[in-house]
Amino acid sequence: MNDNLPNPISFETALASFFKHLTEFKRSSATITAYKSDLLQLSKYMEEHRITQATTVTTAHLNEFVAYLSSNGYISKSVSRKINSMKTFFKFLVSNGSISTNPSLAVVHPKFTVAPPRMLSAQEFKSLRDACRLDIRMNAVIELLLQTGIRIGELANIKMEDYRKNELYIRPFENNSGRTIPLGKNTMAALANYLAIRPDVYEQSFFVTKTGRPLLIRNMRAAIDRYFRLANIKTVKVNDLRHTFCVNQIQAGVDFSYLTKVLGHKRDVSLTRYLQYIKATRGNLNKLVEL
Repeated sequence: MNDNLPNPISFETALASFFKHLTEFKRSSATITAYKSDLLQLSKYMEEHRITQATTVTTAHLNEFVAYLSSNGYISKSVSRKINSMKTFFKFLVSNGSISTNPSLAVVHPKFTVAPPRMLSAQEFKSLRDACRLDIRMNAVIELLLQTGIRIGELANIKMEDYRKNELYIRPFENNSGRTIPLGKNTMAALANYLAIRPDVYEQSFFVTKTGRPLLIRNMRAAIDRYFRLANIKTVKVNDLRHTFCVNQIQAGVDFSYLTKVLGHKRDVSLTRYLQYIKATRGNLNKLVEL
């Protein structure tokens, strides 16, 4: 018997350890939910094939699972996401000594075409503003997303002390770093209007409900989706407001390095992909342009 081999570990124990790790590293609830969905599906598949120990999983087992997904109607993009989840999971198990080799290393992602980012036209974001104009709180939410490019999770994490008249501090969130973003006149006006009607409560979350509780991400998404429908804007998601912000700043000539810092990225490589979809060159403007 080889004493250097890791002790057997059940899928249930391994998954519990991984999910605890995600929570301790403050991954968002949406991220953890996605991992749970993907990995519990993997665990169920393995259990149905009488593989109950994470230590006995092989590359062949994982490739069979991938083939099962493809044959059961999952599109390539969804399969690729599930592969990413299991690669992260098994990498974690190697790092904490639960398994000695990573069976997911040789699993190959299916090929798929990445759709171009959805960007709202000037008429569409005018229609969106018109649709939510009487909803002062959601008008402020949408204006912030559209004018700063922050993620909805970052927006939900804003505290009262983070707003400083003409700038906003964005706290670190998942892989995005903390940073301070300048605010334009339209955004400051929308925030001032919201603060005038915000309930006078001790709660430090910037955006709250009428009863003074923090406004949850899922409620923000639902409200924004409702205004997309009211504005008759088709095939659009909340994150497309971020795409719209990026494209408009690039077209206005904003410097990539400056824009990268505003977005909380470490490198500007994520911005270069927009250049294949729009007519623009890299500019040198070191300030944001209001939409």
